[in-house]
Amino acid sequence: MEKLHQRIGAVEAVLAATFLILMVLMILFGGLARLAAQPQNWTIDFATCLFAWACFLCADIAWRRDSLMSIELVTGRMPEGARRFLLLVNYALIAAFLIYVIYAGLQLSWTSRARSFQGIPWISYSWVTLSFPVGAALLLFTTALKVAAALGRNIEAGRPDAGAV
Repeated sequence: MEKLHQRIGAVEAVLAATFLILMVLMILFGGLARLAAQPQNWTIDFATCLFAWACFLCADIAWRRDSLMSIELVTGRMPEGARRFLLLVNYALIAAFLIYVIYAGLQLSWTSRARSFQGIPWISYSWVTLSFPVGAALLLFTTALKVAAALGRNIEAGRPDAGAV
């Protein structure tokens, strides 16, 4: 399971980087076209679609690396058992929210399938809204692995740098 998670992470990193580069190129192209008196308004809208996908992919990359903000002022002073319990409660809340996001996002994607994105007829709005449940599913997979690591070892086991010297 861990190998699959690493492969997905590598694909996520490549896709996120590609989407961010394409987004910048689209905005640059749109600006240059406007400068040449040939505005291409679809470039900004297409960049917005790429931005939505890049955001959710990068969120999972940050979650798997434990690079998201956390405040350990109170929990750092608690006994090991209490920290483990709070960590698992936190993971359960995150998982419940992500399950809801997957459900609601798939529902939104399905209902918006006939709508075009920002008037661009060849892009369905579903491609943009699908970034939400896909990103949540990736985050849920990472959360499940963090729960398994936390249950199997000490509470630091979910961190990639745990045990590093």
